[in-house]
Amino acid sequence: MSLRERLRRVSELATEFYVAPYRGVIARAHRDQDDLFMLFVFSELMGVPNPATYYMLELQPMLLERFHEWHVRMGMEHSPLDGFRCC
Repeated sequence: MSLRERLRRVSELATEFYVAPYRGVIARAHRDQDDLFMLFVFSELMGVPNPATYYMLELQPMLLERFHEWHVRMGMEHSPLDGFRCC
């Protein structure tokens, strides 16, 4: 093994050593951020006024696939949308 490969491997191990303890925290923060974004996108459909509704309408079709996972994670057994049944 050459010196360059050894240094690369040491660098990878050091990065893993420092990043590993925070991996769960980072994943949780990312999930919370995604949950807030989903709330913003679907807020108008749930009766919460949103000034950026016009721009959020373009995103709804792309996020409908993840909608069921989101509303279950938020503690809603059934879809909060009246005309949309995903369960």
